[in-house]
Amino acid sequence: MGSKRNYQRELDALISELNGKKPKLLLHACCAPCSSYCLEYLKDHFEITLFFYNPNITDKEEFDKRYEELKRLTQEMSIDVEIVCPTYCKEEFSSKIKGYENCPEGGDRCSICYALRLAKACEYAEKNGYDYFCSTLSISPYKNYEKLNTIGEALAKDKRVKHLPNDFKKKGGYARSVELSKQYDLYRQNYCGCEFSKITE
Repeated sequence: MGSKRNYQRELDALISELNGKKPKLLLHACCAPCSSYCLEYLKDHFEITLFFYNPNITDKEEFDKRYEELKRLTQEMSIDVEIVCPTYCKEEFSSKIKGYENCPEGGDRCSICYALRLAKACEYAEKNGYDYFCSTLSISPYKNYEKLNTIGEALAKDKRVKHLPNDFKKKGGYARSVELSKQYDLYRQNYCGCEFSKITE
């Protein structure tokens, strides 16, 4: 059995070979707290557009709250990035995970959710001439970075856009996102957005 890939090391190697060039990156953003460190880390190396596509979020009020926090974060961090926000449509998620509602967190339902959001990002990135796409989701210790990268790479196969290897929790990324969330007083939810993953007291 081979050793696990070190996606963070692969990303660092890729960045070191850019030689001052700034490729266009479509960065799927799930929320402001997860995006904070990713933006801080990537902004000097890529021309970033944030892609806020999250039909898994339970209701429109929660969706809007996270979107507004993401906009506020980029303003307060003084990062000049465009935020693309496709129309909220919960049915896009509900129809995909039908029959998987009772799967354990981190199981097949989550994999379907990863694929849905990354597929939309990949499609948008290719259509609009981006060099790379990826998601901030790997910064969370509760998300499967291997599945995220495997899905992203499969989607990019034979496409004109590449998936950017990543494991943003590495190099203290998750801890830094917590620090930045406190610094900017960000709304930090206690569930990913999906009603089936809510943490109950």
